Amino acid sequence: MPRQISYRWRLRELMAARGMFTVTELMPHLSERGITLSSSQVHRLVSGTPERLSLPVLAALCDILGCTPTDLIATSAENLTARRAVGQDAPIDLAARRPKRVRLTED
Repeated sequence: MPRQISYRWRLRELMAARGMFTVTELMPHLSERGITLSSSQVHRLVSGTPERLSLPVLAALCDILGCTPTDLIATSAENLTARRAVGQDAPIDLAARRPKRVRLTED
């Protein structure tokens, strides 16, 4: 059975819980830990959901916020139900769909 995996990036929530509300407040903390990112890169990291994230950046964020990667990335997985095409709720009875042969008789 196929599974749908999703995640939620919670950096902004954790920053707000620690009293950091802007990108400029986060940048010096990253620099202290040897992470050099431009302000636009940090803005994308805070405001969006990253597709790729380096482990040094993840470790620095966890150290700054006093959290674990599990706190930053909330994951969920659920089973997908199989999709059925329209009209495939029940097996098709082919005998009912075939035309019956006509028999001509003389009156």
